Amino acid sequence: MALKAAMILTGISIGLLVIYGADVASGGGTGEGFLGSDHMTRGIGLGVPSIILPIVAFFISRKEHSRGLGIMLIISGALILIGGAVVLGMEPSTAMQESGRSVIAEAGPLVAVGAFIIALGAIKLKKSKSV
Repeated sequence: MALKAAMILTGISIGLLVIYGADVASGGGTGEGFLGSDHMTRGIGLGVPSIILPIVAFFISRKEHSRGLGIMLIISGALILIGGAVVLGMEPSTAMQESGRSVIAEAGPLVAVGAFIIALGAIKLKKSKSV
């Protein structure tokens, strides 16, 4: 039961990340995509749950072995890493420049969390191979 819930949570996370990326891409650098929200609202509504859900999924299923869940966790982490790389490659926005934030301060946590989730996926895969 916990494994099924974990896979659903991770699937939701991947879906949210794909919607997030599509919304950003459709905005064409203007900041508003097809959802009509700014980057902060998008980050809170889609980004934060996308980070929390795979971590929760790993820990609720930590005693169960699953190759499928491990792969899904790696996909989720990779999508977060891609998002961090895109932020690193972008020009700083005027709002970012006015507030004194750097691109590294925006993208660094994304890269760290993405790497952490990939590591959780690797642990889940390693456990499934040992069984």
